[in-house]
Amino acid sequence: MNIIPVPQRRDDQYPLTKAGDALMLDGEIFDFVDLPNGATLPREAINSPWFAGDVSRDENGVLTVPLLLPHGANAPESTRFPQPMTDVPDGPVALPPYDAATIEPEDIA
Repeated sequence: MNIIPVPQRRDDQYPLTKAGDALMLDGEIFDFVDLPNGATLPREAINSPWFAGDVSRDENGVLTVPLLLPHGANAPESTRFPQPMTDVPDGPVALPPYDAATIEPEDIA
């Protein structure tokens, strides 16, 4: 699964966990296992404000999921201009820091 973060200045945030072709986002499960290769699920068909566009599965079976990436007023550049997250492993998904004040020492490298 690839996640395309779409930054947006917001005061709210969400926890994100991946399990196979499913995401648990803000306590709700979105399972894309039934999306066939080469298909697209329109954004309008997903009942969540966190999806930033259509979810698609390429011919090789790889899901691409665009998600809003909320950030604070003092978000670092890496959050305001994030890179796509490719081959995201199962488990809690580490999103870029919400705000400069939330950067942990291990995030600076």
